[in-house]
Amino acid sequence: MAARRTTDAPQHDAGNPAPSGYVLRLFVAGMTARSTRAVENIRAICERHLPGAYDLEVINLYEQPVLASGEQIIAAPTCVRRFPLPPRRVIGDMSNSTRVLEGLDLVEHR
Repeated sequence: MAARRTTDAPQHDAGNPAPSGYVLRLFVAGMTARSTRAVENIRAICERHLPGAYDLEVINLYEQPVLASGEQIIAAPTCVRRFPLPPRRVIGDMSNSTRVLEGLDLVEHR
């Protein structure tokens, strides 16, 4: 599975303006059942809680291992919220939506 974007948002880097929504990267290790489940779970969470306000990039560490060191990834699957800052991360298959929402700080604080 190559890195791919699940929205039509432009890539965000130093040369592009800051995004208006959340920018997430999901790092997976191949197409294992756990990786597939993590992709499905994070997409469902984003569609339910951030419709139209997120950019999700799925990165296969077997195909792009250099990206793991840049993000300090030590386990997979790992989801990293890159924007808004500061970065946040959650490790696992993303099946516990409450843990994912809180861990990535995607919920409003009350």
